[in-house]
Amino acid sequence: MGPRFRGDERLGSVANANIEESFVTQLADLLPGYDSRFTETSAGKIFARIGGSGSPVLLLHGYPESTVMWHRLAPLLADQHRLVIADLPGYGQSDAPESGPGHAPYDKRSMAKAMVEVMQSLGHEQFAVVGHDRGGRVSYRMALDHPKRITKISTLDIVPTWEMWTGINRPRAMKIFHWTFLAQPYPFPEMLIGKQPVEYLEFKMKAWNGKGDSAAFDPRAFEHYRAAFRQPERIHASCEDYRAGQTTDFEHDDADHKAGRKIEAPLLALWGESGIPAKGESPLDVWRRWATNVSGKAIPCGHFLPEEAPEETAAVLKPFLRT
Repeated sequence: MGPRFRGDERLGSVANANIEESFVTQLADLLPGYDSRFTETSAGKIFARIGGSGSPVLLLHGYPESTVMWHRLAPLLADQHRLVIADLPGYGQSDAPESGPGHAPYDKRSMAKAMVEVMQSLGHEQFAVVGHDRGGRVSYRMALDHPKRITKISTLDIVPTWEMWTGINRPRAMKIFHWTFLAQPYPFPEMLIGKQPVEYLEFKMKAWNGKGDSAAFDPRAFEHYRAAFRQPERIHASCEDYRAGQTTDFEHDDADHKAGRKIEAPLLALWGESGIPAKGESPLDVWRRWATNVSGKAIPCGHFLPEEAPEETAAVLKPFLRT
């Protein structure tokens, strides 16, 4: 029997690769009409959905999600842009390779390099990038390491990793306890999360959105997130992502900070009114220490802008990407 799909919805057509039967083939396709592609990179095979027409834009998801998180925002951008929606290493359908020194390839420099390789394989030597959460950290690292590649960058609900670690105080520590928990040495967080992985996932996602429940999410998207989080190798990969954040990523940021290097591409910072970045110093003031051309604003939602407030996010993002 071939792969099963929910109803008559089918995962998008394959370009240059055959999608192996996996947990995703049992789930609804929330990006119908988009091509699907696996690309060999320095961080293993990277999975991406590709659709739309116009100037290229790379969309990168955050923790603990995948390409599916863009299903509400992508249709609002696809009329003007060729969208490449990729799973980060260890997430979604991308490979979850064993980590090496410095927690590579889960450090953001390695992830950024892999994403540049994906875009090059598609013929995009220059492109804009929009990153949410962990994807935002990959995005700004890409803009620092590959400045000639990035035409524009938008970060969603983050400030730089260096700022997060150096700015921890009592209230913030309570908000971002997962940073220190997930960064603990193997196998401590994997062991605890693995006991009730879906319950942990749902608790975090409900806590981070503006309403404190699951109503902000399409139930079909939530099924994608649950299915991935049932896989121990993906729980481990996400912990390696945060271990890299506490070590290698911080060190890379620290080196740029001390050298006075800044992001050259125009940067649009968007954040949720009830998100973590909104609780301290203005995110615009923070980003102006890291980039030369910064604009942005708060969006009326929590952490998950593309799912909680896609229209409001698109209303600011589209003119930024277009001009």
